[in-house]
Amino acid sequence: MSAAQLYTKYTRVWIPDPDEVWRSAEIIKDYKEGDKSLHLKLEDETLYEYPLDLQGNELPFLRNPDILVGENDLTALSYLHEPAVLHNLKVRFLESNHIYTYCGIVLVAINPYEQLPIYEQDVIYAYSGQNGGDMDPHIFAVAEEAYKQMARDEKNQSIIVSGESGAGKTVSAKYAMRFFATVGGSASETNIEAKVLASSPIMEAIGNAKTTRNDNSSRFGKYIQIGFDKRYHIIGANMRTYLLEKSRVVFQAEDERNYHIFYQLCASASLPEFKDLGLTCAEDFFYTSQGGDTSIDGVDDADDFEKTRHAFTLLGVKESHQIAIFRIIAAILHLGNLEIHAERDGESCSVSDKDEHLNNFCGLLGVEHSQMQHWLCHRKLITTAETYVKNMSVQQVVNARNALAKHIYAQLFNWIVQHINKALHTTSKQHSFIGVLDIYGFETFEVNSFEQFCINYANEKLQQQFNSHVFKLEQEEYMKEGIPWTLIDFYDNQPCIDLIEAKLGILDLLDEECKVPKGTDQTWAQKLYDRHACSHHFQKPRMSNTSFIILHFADKVEYQSEGFLEKNRDTVYEEQINILKASKYQMVADLFQDEKDAASTSSVGKGSSKISVRSARPVIKAANKEHKKTVGHQFRNSLHLLMETLNATTPHYVRCIKPNDEKLPFKFDPKRAVQQLRACGVLETIRISAAGFPSRWSYHDFFNRYRVLMKKRDLSKTDKKQICQTLLEDLIKDPDKFQFGRTKIFFRAGQVAYLEKLRADKFRAATIMIQKTVRGWLQRVKYQRLREAALIIQRHTRGHLARRLAEHLKRTRAAIIFQKQYRMLRIRRAFQRVRSATITIQAFARGMFVRRIYHKILLEHKATILQKYTRGWLARTRFRRLRGAALVLQCSYRRMKAKQQLKALKIEARSAQHLKKLNIGMENKVVQLQRKIDEQNKEYKLLNEQLSTLASAHSSEVEKLKKELVQYQQSQQGDGNQLVSLQEELEHLRLELEKAHGERKVVEDSYIKEKDLLRKRIADLEEENTLLKQEKEELNSRILCQSEDEFAQDTVEENIQMKKELEEERSRYQNLVKEYSRLEQRYDNLRDEMTIIKQTPGHRRNPSNQSSLESDSNYPSISTSEIGDTEDVIQQVEEVGMEKAAMDMTLFLKLQKRVRELEQERKKLQTQLEKKEQESKKSQVIETKTEVTSDHEDFAYNSLKRQELESENKKLKNELNELRKAVAERATQNNSSNDIQESYNLLLNQLKSANEELEVRKEEVLILRTQIMKAAQQKETGKNMEKISTNASWPNSDKHVDQEDAIEAYQGMCETNRLLEAQLQDQRREHEEELEALKNQVDELQEEMEKQHQAFLQTLQLSPEVQVEFGLQQEITRLTNENLDLKELLEKLEKNERKLKKQLKIYMKRVQDLEGDMAYTSQAPVPAERRWHECSMQSAVQRKEKDFQGMLEYHKEDEPLLIRNLITDLKPQTVSATVPCLPAYILYMCIRHADYINDDQKVHSLLTSTINGVKKVLKKHSEDFEMTSFWLANTCRLLHCLKQYSGDVGFMTQNTPKQNEHCLKNFDLTEYRQVLSHLSIQIYQQLIKIAEAILQPMIVSAVLENESIQGLSGVRPMSYRNRSSSMGNGDSSYTLDSIIRQLSTFHSIMSDHGLDPEIVQQVFKQLFYMINAVALNNLLLRKDVCSWSTGMQLRFNISQLEEWLRGKNLQQSGAAQTLEPLIQAAQLLQLKKKTSEDAEAICSLCTSLTTQQIVKILNLYTPVNEFEERVTVAFIRDIQMHLQERNDPPQLLLDFKHMFPVMFPFNPSSITMDLIHLPASLNLEFLNRV
Repeated sequence: MSAAQLYTKYTRVWIPDPDEVWRSAEIIKDYKEGDKSLHLKLEDETLYEYPLDLQGNELPFLRNPDILVGENDLTALSYLHEPAVLHNLKVRFLESNHIYTYCGIVLVAINPYEQLPIYEQDVIYAYSGQNGGDMDPHIFAVAEEAYKQMARDEKNQSIIVSGESGAGKTVSAKYAMRFFATVGGSASETNIEAKVLASSPIMEAIGNAKTTRNDNSSRFGKYIQIGFDKRYHIIGANMRTYLLEKSRVVFQAEDERNYHIFYQLCASASLPEFKDLGLTCAEDFFYTSQGGDTSIDGVDDADDFEKTRHAFTLLGVKESHQIAIFRIIAAILHLGNLEIHAERDGESCSVSDKDEHLNNFCGLLGVEHSQMQHWLCHRKLITTAETYVKNMSVQQVVNARNALAKHIYAQLFNWIVQHINKALHTTSKQHSFIGVLDIYGFETFEVNSFEQFCINYANEKLQQQFNSHVFKLEQEEYMKEGIPWTLIDFYDNQPCIDLIEAKLGILDLLDEECKVPKGTDQTWAQKLYDRHACSHHFQKPRMSNTSFIILHFADKVEYQSEGFLEKNRDTVYEEQINILKASKYQMVADLFQDEKDAASTSSVGKGSSKISVRSARPVIKAANKEHKKTVGHQFRNSLHLLMETLNATTPHYVRCIKPNDEKLPFKFDPKRAVQQLRACGVLETIRISAAGFPSRWSYHDFFNRYRVLMKKRDLSKTDKKQICQTLLEDLIKDPDKFQFGRTKIFFRAGQVAYLEKLRADKFRAATIMIQKTVRGWLQRVKYQRLREAALIIQRHTRGHLARRLAEHLKRTRAAIIFQKQYRMLRIRRAFQRVRSATITIQAFARGMFVRRIYHKILLEHKATILQKYTRGWLARTRFRRLRGAALVLQCSYRRMKAKQQLKALKIEARSAQHLKKLNIGMENKVVQLQRKIDEQNKEYKLLNEQLSTLASAHSSEVEKLKKELVQYQQSQQGDGNQLVSLQEELEHLRLELEKAHGERKVVEDSYIKEKDLLRKRIADLEEENTLLKQEKEELNSRILCQSEDEFAQDTVEENIQMKKELEEERSRYQNLVKEYSRLEQRYDNLRDEMTIIKQTPGHRRNPSNQSSLESDSNYPSISTSEIGDTEDVIQQVEEVGMEKAAMDMTLFLKLQKRVRELEQERKKLQTQLEKKEQESKKSQVIETKTEVTSDHEDFAYNSLKRQELESENKKLKNELNELRKAVAERATQNNSSNDIQESYNLLLNQLKSANEELEVRKEEVLILRTQIMKAAQQKETGKNMEKISTNASWPNSDKHVDQEDAIEAYQGMCETNRLLEAQLQDQRREHEEELEALKNQVDELQEEMEKQHQAFLQTLQLSPEVQVEFGLQQEITRLTNENLDLKELLEKLEKNERKLKKQLKIYMKRVQDLEGDMAYTSQAPVPAERRWHECSMQSAVQRKEKDFQGMLEYHKEDEPLLIRNLITDLKPQTVSATVPCLPAYILYMCIRHADYINDDQKVHSLLTSTINGVKKVLKKHSEDFEMTSFWLANTCRLLHCLKQYSGDVGFMTQNTPKQNEHCLKNFDLTEYRQVLSHLSIQIYQQLIKIAEAILQPMIVSAVLENESIQGLSGVRPMSYRNRSSSMGNGDSSYTLDSIIRQLSTFHSIMSDHGLDPEIVQQVFKQLFYMINAVALNNLLLRKDVCSWSTGMQLRFNISQLEEWLRGKNLQQSGAAQTLEPLIQAAQLLQLKKKTSEDAEAICSLCTSLTTQQIVKILNLYTPVNEFEERVTVAFIRDIQMHLQERNDPPQLLLDFKHMFPVMFPFNPSSITMDLIHLPASLNLEFLNRV
């Protein structure tokens, strides 16, 4: 394929760019051989002419098709080169926010500088057990691959994590260890996985620091080996460390920090345990303040310090050792603050005695102050002859102090690592391990020193190992496929490694120079120039004589030789070390022991070297004083050891990339990324892959992808391999560009892109043909549509013109009519005006005449009135005059008579007697008369005043009348003149009156018309009013309906909420049951392990104490055994043990019930005591009375008592009737409540019974009354007889009756009377108590009714929602109260039942003893058991002759045989042809017989053995679905039988009379029903676990990957992970039919076993949820299945599953609803994803998916071909904006282990026990039918 064929128009290429490294452009003109430039168009539409190098023949890199952009694996790209890799990483990182990408065997991890929700526990479970090539790239996928290969190949693995500082190496290694800790958790209780994770915060505190590139940079390398046992559980770990950066302890660059532990300790210095450390803030210490800012944004050092201390404690570091560690760290800080004073000569110096920091340093380390003060400023020189003590200058002292600080910290670091390894060490044998290497990446700075040299040397070694491993894998792949391969030329960095480590290499020369007494860095550099100047990997800088350049595999690095010798020697003065060895603190002294003393426990060279190595091979110490090996030599040895370890394992590579230096989230700097890609070997991997055959396709995938390029005759062939070969030979002429393997086709780089181009051209040509045809059809359709439209327009236009003409004619005619009407109206209005004027004139004239006549009549009327008053006045004056004369005459006559009488009285008054008579009371009369006179005078004055006023008024009125009379006379004279004018006016008024009559008629006519109109209007308004009323009523009804609907909806929602809460509570309960079963299983496993350990010698471990129960047979019989006293319960608790009693819920229920009974008994006893005290007081009074009274008084008392009882009975009867009426009225008022009605009926029944009892009492009282009357008569006769006794004569007989006998009879009668009276009093007392109780009940009911009435009134005022909520609360409280009452009643009944059972047992024993005695006396002695068996057999035979009662009898010794034949050894196939759940029916019939003979021990033993037997069977067949389903059905059926035949009315509603005869009579097995319910839950969970284990491997392949619709999904290129997956080579693909067949198998098994349909529905609901969760989780973690075609396939597969549910009548199970998230995910893949309307549609549709899931699917969405567009970032942002209001949970994946709570609804059986037949195959001949 020539360049002219590739570089054609529209082809896109990559060109270099100084800013973005590489830039995309499009060719706008075909390239021809010999062109000097390429004509390009950039992405910003600018034209650019790219010059070509004709000599080098270097054309720009070609860009991959869009279909390949964003690939998970970089090796799947057709064009493998640097710009393609960079662009793919950039697209995934910025657009899809994917930080992980595969590059062959390498996982490239880009640091997002942001917390991402992709490391939760559910993500770990999602990757566990999956194929790495199927899932999205992730650190968990690499960890799973390593874990799986370790288990499959039984070979050790290594994960090598590398990258520069800040790239995220430590975090990646941490997550890998978290994965191993979760997946391979320890089987024992040592929690080794928690300890492995706990080592991270400690190592970060002592080995990590803030740098300019990273806030938490690891300043050392570490290799952690995680050990596994044969079952691949973590048993231990070991850590090796490399090259700790000790120089950071004494020096930090600008904006950097020391190790975190220093700042954490300073931040916690205020704690009381650290008061004696003498610490302050970090700014006060030289070693922690050189970098400037001592804090990190978002980091709390004090909080981190608490985490560090907690990790120390978790790893077993003692508190004393922790304090010692912190003392040493504080001492280092004080050492840095020493003040060194120079002397005058400049060659010596000193430290003050009073230096506070020196005192603190010596005190904290426990060394002698004076010696340390001396040897800090002096050194000892030892020669062959003598020893000298030499002073040191200030600089030498500072260097020595810093060296000492670094040495102390390094030793402390090594000690901590050693103790961590001790904590992680295990004595168990390690089967295999996985190592995690967290090591520094390639480093190059402006100034590179010894540390960078060692780091880059290590990376050279790792790169060499990486290259050889990649090459070996490529070679194995070619050999496996049988492809001839040639040696690939890859970069070999062995020469560079030899330059460093070979003989007389850089390290050897450095060690040799360190041995020279006066060796310097300059002399060493000169030796390097001389020795290696001719090397290809070594260069000398032009401008420097102290630097050298090494050409590493990643880049050229210039090293400055200053400090190399000093850092390589790592000199610490021996005198200072000896002082520290003599410390009074043991730990400080142990840190500085000689290497030979610590060789057995520590690594080589860790005492004084810069590195921290845990070597497995101890190095022998040299004999001379230069015993220490140099740092470079030690590092080389540890590196060789590391490489040996890595070479012995299977490596997995993680390369961490730092996207930018500003630590900004999701910002990508191409320059920095390219530098790191080159340095970490990713591009080298790409180059090696590109040198061979990087693109690989299976024949099937290639055929499906490129079948469009094939010819029709080739497609008719059946051999796909031959078809593919023919196609490639036709399309690609160069045979070297592809190779045919056994299962795959191998392509050179760029060939797949060429095939994609041909495919796109073919599609483009087909598209053009389709477009041409479609466009022609569209134009024809358009023309026909236009022609039809023209005809329609013409038709409508002509119609419009005709209608306009008709309109004109209508208007002309209308105008003529308007003119006619208008003219008529104008003439009529003129006539009306004239007529109205005439009528007005007439009206005014007639009015004038009428007014004149009216005035005349008025004057005549007034004259008449004047005449009337005048004549009256004259008559009154004549009457007054006559009356006055009469009065005068009368007065004169009376005066004469009075005078005559006066004379007579005067004569009479002169007599004395008269005077006496008159004087009597005269004075009083005088006074009275005087008063009367005064009063009369006052009245007289008042009358005179009134008379004067009347007279004055009369005179004034008379004068007025006179004046009026004069005026009237004058007016009469002028009336003659006015008479004519008045007559004229009268005529005028007559005319006006006539006119007014006419107008009145007109007005009346108009009024009548208007009235008719108004009536019509009113009628219309009334009709409208009625319509409006109807509309109003309809609206009101609608509003009421809506409110009712809303109320109903609210109630439905509240019911749903309550159901959810109930489901949650049930799920929590069942999770507890599940946890209990898990702990029980764990206990069994530990017990088995203990037995194995006891049998095998070696290390023994105490058994775990966390098991719930010691055995399965410890179910106490609650309902069948008597627990009457609290002492028995306490004794039982003491016998069982506190732990066991705490876990035994039945025992707890016993104690709780007993406490309630004691409380009730206490209250009853208290009330009885009070009543007895009152009765005793009354009885004392009555006794004192009875002692004094005689027999006659007794009789009177009895009679009084009788009368009182009668009266009280009547009163009580009346009160009861009144109460009955009141309760009935109240009940009828509140009849809306069923509860009140029920309580009323109950109370009414009680009242009726009380009334009947009263009637009985009344009859008894009447009987007593007659008896007492008879006794009284007899007493009277006795008295009479006593009187007659003197004569000794008896009226009845003298022979038969004796006096003494009569007296005795009388006394007996008296005694009987007293007894009857006492009985009557007792009955009366009982009756009063009952009556009081009834009254109390009535009062309580009335109070409750009043409360309910008030609550009802209050609720009516509330809103409907609050009404419903309040009603539910009331109903809940009522039900709880009723439950409590029923429970108390049940407890009382159980108590009585127990007492009766005790008595019955005693009687049964007595009967048995009597029968035994009788048998013993009658015949020879026979054993009691045998006799009892014979008796029972005889009775059984008799009953069998009568009828089979549905009971089975067995002997106690046959119970194990029954359990073995019916449970342990039973197979479901044995009873497949019988009644479903036959074992459950047989067990119940055995239980019923034990209940029939009242043997509680037999019931307890049988049920306990049954439960234990079922558990053993399930444990033995823990992976057998059929067996588990069989025993789930039988356990549920046994539970239903115990409920159905329990005698409880609630469970007997559907029983037949025959079934009611089969109920249990003696025992209440409620507690065992609870145990069986727990067992059913455990079996159900095991059934689900087995089914999930069978289905889970099928789900992804069948639902997501299988092509149910053939040819729909597109095929993408195969990546390295797909072709080298860790799965087996076998075909593990499943189809949807396989899942449906498996589901059908499950359904048929459960149906055949008779499992309840409700439970079957719940099983499939759970399984369908698991299918949904697993499929959706894989969809969210796989880019290759997020496409439109997968959505179509997925929707089709889901429809098939829904169709299966409908076919099995499982629509109501809720299983289809669990698939809703998966359905919405499929719809999301199929929907349009462009506009904002599409975003709104997606948000409204995907309600079951969370925001993170929607965004994740959109990010993963991949077009199948180039004609489909990708989802833009703007569209995803729009989706996120629309979904901001949602409160979705933060988790991304569904919890596929979630289990819905199971319910076991009561399902009674219609089979009666007497119809069940026992098959002979069960071998149950020892069972006897009863």
